Amino acid sequence: MAALRPLMKPRIVKKRTKKFIQHQSDCYVKIKWNWWKPRGIGNRVSRRCKGQILMPNISYGSNKKTKHMLPSGFQKFLVHNVKELEVLLMCHTSYCAEIAHNVSSKNCKANVERVDQLPSHHLSQCQSAQ
Repeated sequence: MAALRPLMKPRIVKKRTKKFIQHQSDCYVKIKWNWWKPRGIGNRVSRRCKGQILMPNISYGSNKKTKHMLPSGFQKFLVHNVKELEVLLMCHTSYCAEIAHNVSSKNCKANVERVDQLPSHHLSQCQSAQ
C-alpha cells in the first residue's frame, strides 16, 4: 500500500525556534536560563531597549492551522487501546495515531496490528512493536 498523505499540507512556519532566556542569565551562574519576566519599572528588557533580550509575546505564536502539526502534515492523536483507534476512521487524512508510552507490549502489538488494517498513518512509540 502506498504511503498515506494528509488531506492538506500547508507550509509550516516557525516564527522563532530559539528559546527565550532570562535577563542577565548569561552573566551570572546564580540566574537560571529559563524565562522569567522582568518586573522592574526601569528594566531594560521590559522597556524594550535596543540590543536587549527579547520578551515573548503573542506575535511569536504559530498559525492556528499549522499549530501542533508534524512535518508530515498530520497531527498526533494519542492512543491507549484498540477502541480509541476507531475514532481515526473518520479523520484519518488529518490525524495520525501515536501509541502512548505507558501501553504494555501485549496491547501495543494489538494496537499496531489494528492500525495496519486501517487506512490511517501511525507513529509507533512502543519498543516491542519495532
